[in-house]
Amino acid sequence: FLVGCHHYSSSAPSLKLNRALLVSKLSRYELESLRFKDIDQTQLEKKLRDRGSDYELLIHHHEVHKSFEKSVVDVLKNKNVDIRLVPRFKLTQDDISWADVVFSLGGDGTFLMVASSVLGNSKPVVGFNSDPTRSEGHLCLPKRFSLQELTKSSRVAPPVLGEFKWMFRSRIRITLSGEFIDEQPVELQEELLHPDRRIYNCNVAPDEKHVFINSALPESTRVLPVFALNEVFLGESLSARVSYFELSLDGGPFTKIKSSGLCVTTGTGSTSWHLSINRVDQQTVAKLATLLGNKLSPEQVPAITKSYNDSLVFSPENPQISYTIRDNICASVWPHPKGIESRGFASQIVIRSRCFDAVLVIDGRVSFKFNDGTVAKLEIHESDSLRTVTLNE
Repeated sequence: FLVGCHHYSSSAPSLKLNRALLVSKLSRYELESLRFKDIDQTQLEKKLRDRGSDYELLIHHHEVHKSFEKSVVDVLKNKNVDIRLVPRFKLTQDDISWADVVFSLGGDGTFLMVASSVLGNSKPVVGFNSDPTRSEGHLCLPKRFSLQELTKSSRVAPPVLGEFKWMFRSRIRITLSGEFIDEQPVELQEELLHPDRRIYNCNVAPDEKHVFINSALPESTRVLPVFALNEVFLGESLSARVSYFELSLDGGPFTKIKSSGLCVTTGTGSTSWHLSINRVDQQTVAKLATLLGNKLSPEQVPAITKSYNDSLVFSPENPQISYTIRDNICASVWPHPKGIESRGFASQIVIRSRCFDAVLVIDGRVSFKFNDGTVAKLEIHESDSLRTVTLNE
């Protein structure tokens, strides 16, 4: 756990921990309870069972999460840390401003939600995986910080965190220009819970720096006050419809593209959707080897497959972003002009929409309209990075 940091030498990083904000995930059971808040517990159970849900399992994982949440609260209280515990859907900028450090209690989804709300690189964000049997938790501390608590026979509190170093995860800044940039975006989880209150508040500038940035731009241009830690997806909201856009890399000429959309990724997000889009399976590797006249052994196929897929992942602190054109249509005149690679790196990416009913989605959480004529500039700035920790092991 992040306590006892004052024991470090002056040359080692230290963490101020007088006030800790704990942001707790929304369990599936809590989600269903909020969606059907007008019915009682018995009726909710029946509704879920009729749907085919495993009600006992939902309750079990809810209790696992709550047990871990309580253990974190107890440890911090025993260390005389002033804490504020809030559910993820009630997090406010006032909560963040109050805290010295922000802890997410949940999985990667909770961490991403918290990270998008913490702007600038001065306030640390640290993730705990409250239930590693249900979440991989790539963005959280190692699983042993959860597994000891989950071993009920031991009842051991989460261990003390040893020496650490800061990690500054790159985040994508998005600048929109065009006619439709003032349309209100949608908070996707809030839309699920409260269809009548699904609008994401994107009108308040997050800090003086962004007030300055936006005030210096034309009225038809705005820097969005939410950064992408994992990825930005751009494309038609109806996945079966072809996405049409123009793409410019590092100030180069625009290329007209038709595809299933565009995914722009940070190093942090390279283990997520980026990897799923671009990875190959053993069947493909074996087929390619056969076409090349090579006969691979049963041991070679999985090794080559793993080596290729591992090569897709890059550092969370990498100052460049990676793009992937999903299902790029390469027939007749498309792309126009020819020659653009379907996947690559760039320092700056500009996309001009030629879509009919498109969206720009940040980390699968906030959705902006991205229709014909709207232009998005995506880039990484060091000042936008997310401060978190990595352990010295």
